[in-house]
Amino acid sequence: MSSAPAVVNFAPEKGSVEIREVARPVIGEEDVLLEVANVGVCGSDLHQWTSDHSWPVNYPVVLGHEFAGRIVELGKKVEGWKEGDRVVSETAAIISQNNPMTRRGLYNLDPTRKGFGYGVNGAMTKYVRVPQRILHAVPDALPFEQACLTEPCCVAYNAVVKNARIEPGDRVVVLGPGTIGILCAAMAKQCGAQVAIVGLPQDAHRLAIAKQYGCEVIIGDAKPWAQQRDGLGADGVIDAAGASATLKIALDIVRPAGWVSKVGWGPQPLGFNLDPLVQKNVTLQGSFSHNWPIWERVIALMASGQFDVRPIIGGVWPVTEWHTAFEKMHKGEVVKSVLKPV
Repeated sequence: MSSAPAVVNFAPEKGSVEIREVARPVIGEEDVLLEVANVGVCGSDLHQWTSDHSWPVNYPVVLGHEFAGRIVELGKKVEGWKEGDRVVSETAAIISQNNPMTRRGLYNLDPTRKGFGYGVNGAMTKYVRVPQRILHAVPDALPFEQACLTEPCCVAYNAVVKNARIEPGDRVVVLGPGTIGILCAAMAKQCGAQVAIVGLPQDAHRLAIAKQYGCEVIIGDAKPWAQQRDGLGADGVIDAAGASATLKIALDIVRPAGWVSKVGWGPQPLGFNLDPLVQKNVTLQGSFSHNWPIWERVIALMASGQFDVRPIIGGVWPVTEWHTAFEKMHKGEVVKSVLKPV
């Protein structure tokens, strides 16, 4: 049985990530074996590395849930796919078919769901086992190093399109210029909004990338921009920051009867009064993950060139240089690092 180098998160302690040799996975009847072409580094991979995550992890586990590649082996019951097909995979590696959420098509909200990179082995290695139910075809026009970023684009689509209500001409503020924040801002532009993205002085590089998507860039206080049109605030706010405190800012700058879509994770307690939510009649909406129809639409947007992820890609590194790729993202030198198996 062949083995390959993999980026493995082996324990809950900070810094417990290293390269290990892992065996080629054995697939089940309804699985395919995917030879990984590229895999994106997600903020959640960094959180597991720095041990400030807030979800259970099945140690030891191969990291990586943003990936694209080719099918090299098919399970006995797999239909509609063949060896050599170019594909991307969703993240819901394990779900319960009988869960009420799954039966509604919202398997991303199945409480028993387990994803790649924390629940089961992910794709920061040469081969990954994937259930056929979460495969999507990748058109030849879409290179793998872009296709592997379908997943964060789907997170943004869910937060901006499905879990918010944007009309052309709306003023929308995005808090947090990480990968998801920038993609949310770009997606809001697709919907016809006027968009400002907010960060800190140390975010200057990432904010410059957001500018390529036609967004206004704000360092510091977004309230003047939010109130510019009629003094009442922004129509909507997308909270894509990794801290709980930004929700207070969102409630301050959103207009009465506006909305806040919260997609950023932050384990800190809030510690502030939620009365503005009530007084302004604001809709506060959480947004988690994605499902089948979102993936199909996002792939179509990317393949047609309507939605371009190239500005956020800061470089491609071999998996053996994972530490450099993680560090560059962690320090904010790049928005998104991409790895290539060896």
